[in-house]
Amino acid sequence: SVFDVCFSPQVILVQVNPGEAFTIRREDGQFQCITGPAQVPMMSPNGSVPPIYVPPGYVSQIIEENGVRRVLVLPQQPEFHPGGHSPLHHPPPPPHAHLPAFIPHPAMLPPPPHLYTGMAGGVGDMSSQYIPQYHPAHIYSEQVSADSHSPHGRPPPFVHRDERASKTYERLQKKLKERQGGERGGGGGQMKDSPPPSPQKSRSTPPSMDSIYNGVVGGGKGLEAELGQGQTSTTAKQMEKEPGGKEGQWPEGWLFKLKERTRGWVRGWVRGWDRNRGWVRGWDQGLGQEQGLGQGGEQLSVTLEDLRPATDYHVRLVQLLFRCLRGSPSEAVAFTTRSCEPDPPCPPRKASGSKSSTLVLQWKAPCDNGSKIQNYTLQWDEGKGTGGYEQCYYGPQKQYRVTKLSPASRYSFRLAAKNDMGISEFSETVDLYTSCSVPSPPLPPELVKAGVTWLCLTWQRPSTSPKEDDIFYSLEMDEDEGYGFQPSYDGDELSCTVKNLHRSTKYKFRVAAYNTEGKSNPSQVAEFTTCPDRPGGPCRPVIRGRVLPNSFRLAWEPPKDNGGAEVTKYVVEISEGLSGVSWELAYSGPAMEHVCEGLKPGHSYQTRVYCMSEGGQSPLSETLQVQTPAVPPGQCQPPRVVGKPKAREVQLRWGPPCVGGGSPVSVYSVEVCGAGPQGSTGQEEVREVYQGSEVDCTVGSLLPGRTYSFRLRAANKAGYGPLSEHCEVTMGPGAPEPCKAPHITCKSPTVAVVSWEAPACNGGVISEYRVEWGAAQGTMQVCFSGASLTHEVKGLLPATNYFCRVQAVNVAGVGLFSEAVLCQTPPSVPAAVSSVHEEEDGPRTPPLYSPSTCLAVGWEPPCDHGAEISSYLIDLGERQSISVGPVTKYIIQHLQPDTSYRIRIQALNNLGSGPFSHTFKLKTKPLPPQPPRLECTAFSHQTLRLKWGDGPAKATPSDALQYQLQTEDKRGRFVSLYRGPCHTHKVQRLNECTSYMFRIQAFNEAGQGPFSTVYTFTTPRSPPAPIKAPRVERVEDMSSVCEVSWEPLLPMKGDPIIYTVQSMMGNSEYKQVYKGSATSYQMPGLQPNSEYRFRVCAIRQCQDAPELSGPYSPTVTLSPQRSELSAGSVSSVGPRAGADPARPLTDEQWAALIIMLCAVISILIAFIIQYFVIK
Repeated sequence: SVFDVCFSPQVILVQVNPGEAFTIRREDGQFQCITGPAQVPMMSPNGSVPPIYVPPGYVSQIIEENGVRRVLVLPQQPEFHPGGHSPLHHPPPPPHAHLPAFIPHPAMLPPPPHLYTGMAGGVGDMSSQYIPQYHPAHIYSEQVSADSHSPHGRPPPFVHRDERASKTYERLQKKLKERQGGERGGGGGQMKDSPPPSPQKSRSTPPSMDSIYNGVVGGGKGLEAELGQGQTSTTAKQMEKEPGGKEGQWPEGWLFKLKERTRGWVRGWVRGWDRNRGWVRGWDQGLGQEQGLGQGGEQLSVTLEDLRPATDYHVRLVQLLFRCLRGSPSEAVAFTTRSCEPDPPCPPRKASGSKSSTLVLQWKAPCDNGSKIQNYTLQWDEGKGTGGYEQCYYGPQKQYRVTKLSPASRYSFRLAAKNDMGISEFSETVDLYTSCSVPSPPLPPELVKAGVTWLCLTWQRPSTSPKEDDIFYSLEMDEDEGYGFQPSYDGDELSCTVKNLHRSTKYKFRVAAYNTEGKSNPSQVAEFTTCPDRPGGPCRPVIRGRVLPNSFRLAWEPPKDNGGAEVTKYVVEISEGLSGVSWELAYSGPAMEHVCEGLKPGHSYQTRVYCMSEGGQSPLSETLQVQTPAVPPGQCQPPRVVGKPKAREVQLRWGPPCVGGGSPVSVYSVEVCGAGPQGSTGQEEVREVYQGSEVDCTVGSLLPGRTYSFRLRAANKAGYGPLSEHCEVTMGPGAPEPCKAPHITCKSPTVAVVSWEAPACNGGVISEYRVEWGAAQGTMQVCFSGASLTHEVKGLLPATNYFCRVQAVNVAGVGLFSEAVLCQTPPSVPAAVSSVHEEEDGPRTPPLYSPSTCLAVGWEPPCDHGAEISSYLIDLGERQSISVGPVTKYIIQHLQPDTSYRIRIQALNNLGSGPFSHTFKLKTKPLPPQPPRLECTAFSHQTLRLKWGDGPAKATPSDALQYQLQTEDKRGRFVSLYRGPCHTHKVQRLNECTSYMFRIQAFNEAGQGPFSTVYTFTTPRSPPAPIKAPRVERVEDMSSVCEVSWEPLLPMKGDPIIYTVQSMMGNSEYKQVYKGSATSYQMPGLQPNSEYRFRVCAIRQCQDAPELSGPYSPTVTLSPQRSELSAGSVSSVGPRAGADPARPLTDEQWAALIIMLCAVISILIAFIIQYFVIK
């Protein structure tokens, strides 16, 4: 790869050409690869060169000249050919794939016989040798082709260089030989003859880049180079026939003729180049890298542009493409560009040490372009500014002091550099200024704006100071505290705001100007005063005196802080209501109190005060709330009549008073004054007929046809207001007066005659009378309506109380009823019996009542019509009637079973017989069943199973015939044990050896049959309880004896308990080995190899009965004694191991187990519902 590298103390610029890569190591130790074309700037804080990888077979060296460092990549042992010819070398080996070096992609050429330089770095230490003035070169490529070449295949000799180029070339060769000699003495680490590998170059033509001089990127002039055509040419066929030539390879020799060498370009041509397309390779002496110059074509020359002055270049043809073949590279041809005058330098700059009459200038050396800079020319315009320049310095130094100058003046300078090749162009013109003298005292500061705690001041620049002079200012302030003037500002601004001052305070200020030459005298003193602050808020106002309904006196105190200025006026604002939304100005002036007038009674007001001074308006004081007292309301309008006045009442309505008095009206009062009948002049007493908060009322208790006068007044919490004007109202006609009590005469028990007198009509003719009749006062109904004064009432009940009243009606309305009169009709015969029914709950004790032969008849007693019923007559149809006393129930006996009868009943009293009732049909029931025979089918000491009748043990509830089983208790009473259709019943929880008495009864729809005779059944004695499994152990020291022991049982009701032990050897039958009252037994004569089984049974010895044996205990096995066991060990199996299978669970145990399972399942279901459904 070819890189243009520039090093400065801080920045390193790396130029990467197209198709190439640049690899560096970062601070974190990782590698970063940058592909071209690119320019990579790198920072070097300490000026050191970063590590750069070098190709195999090359070493890196550092050179420095004029403070600029460069890296040279050189071969370890390059071969030099003084004649400028280099032999053809074999192709270099490819680079190592595992090395992450900074290696270009195209294959590298063998090193030329001249200086090979480039930029790369290794991981190891870098050499510190230096070579002055190295110029990195650009790469050029262009498509070229040859039309002809020398017929002999030998190129003409090079044109000799001029003297200056030859000296430069010799100097570089010498330095390179010295460096190589030092490297050989030091023992390089690479192979001597191994050329640097070069990967294959891409065929694209890389663009040209700007020139770089001494590490500074600048725009150079366009450079030009071309290749001249040869005198002769040959075709491809002739080229193949030449001796030494091979197909696809270069001929033995080719000619590169240097026609002209200038500062930046070279012109030449190639002899013996085939017309077929090929490539030209250029070698830069400064970088030691090869680049393609262009693709071959029909032409035999190429122009190289943008070359650097005083730089060695090597050019050779790399490839020859003929019939898709690629040839070997040709020999390299070297040339060196000429030196020239230096580049234009940078403008000089002003250095430290300059004064008002002296300027110290410094500059940097530009690029010398191959020839050392000998002198510098510095020109100036002498401060005239006319554009003419005179030389003020000529010499090799890089700084110059210009003296005897005017202060605060401008001078223009420009600079040029000179070497052996000539003088460079002048730099850009720079204007520099000399310092000024001590400035004159400025004018006193002026006030721009004043605040409460700050003052904004400004001042002017001294008129005698030039504009170019840098003037600074010092502002001083005196606070009259005895410390004098103190600095408050120092800077180059012409204004300043002094803060943190006291309000309404006078301050003194002065300003002084100074520059680098010194400080001027202070200006005259100027006095300025800060503004006063706004006063504090006044205290909350207070009330002076009593608050009147329309005014009150308000007073307040001055603020505690007046802000530094006297208060000029006070402002009072008032707001109606408690919302404080709208405020009105009530007073503005210097007084400390004010009377607020024109207020409304009973209203709330808010007042506040603020003051004003030169400093502004103070904050508002606290708000004072004032409530004006209320007054009685004003006069109301007269009430008005609503609708048409009635005879005895009138409805009035009114509105509120126009003046409320500041308080809502709470009560209205209505007064009435009666004027007597129409046309009369008498006056009645005035009375109040209404008092309340409503705006209407109904006045009653008035007389019809009278004229009344009404007046109204309103009241609030302050009292009553005045009465309104009179309202005259004439009442209309009224309803008649109430009639007197009517007179009633009874013609018969069912007819009565009512008569009455006419009442007062109250101004209206009575049009009709209304008579109400009823058995009770609350249930009376109109029985007559007409103009007659009598009425006959029919259809009455005998011996019954009735009420009667009369009412009169006219055009004005309906009068009030008269008093109710009580009337009683005379007695009569009884009424008919309304209902007859069969008594369900009749007597149940035979022989008085039997549902089969008797009927229990009941009826409701009829009305006796004022005379007590003495008897009843029961009619049975064909049979003789039965007369009974004054009862409502009767049992008719001696009837046929299951027979229907028609019955009717008649009531009788002392006045006669009443009518018969309706006929009722009643039927006797069949005969009840006889009791069955009771038997005991099963018994135990606690239960008795009883059976009766013929039928299944279990029957359905729908059976017509049912039974009732009773037993005698301790008190001798029979209690029911069972009632139902079944034919068996088990009596439980009985005592042993006890007699129980039972009886049974059958019943059906016909009734309950008689009880059977009493049966006596006795429970047997209880056998002993089962014994737990016994414990069997061998007796110590006696292997043929074992001991069987068991738990004893308690005596049962005084009967002793004995025990019997049975044993079985092997599979034989059980034999009794012991019977007695002891709880243990030792059995001798055991055979050593036999297995024995034992069980125990308890026996109850009854006094007057045979013995009762209980169940046997679980079997216990005694295993045979084994020889491997110890002598004292006993082989026995516990009760669980040798016991018989467990006894089955009882009914109670099964029930408890089922209940527990149901409870667990219910809990699980509830948990599942709670967790999955509810949540």
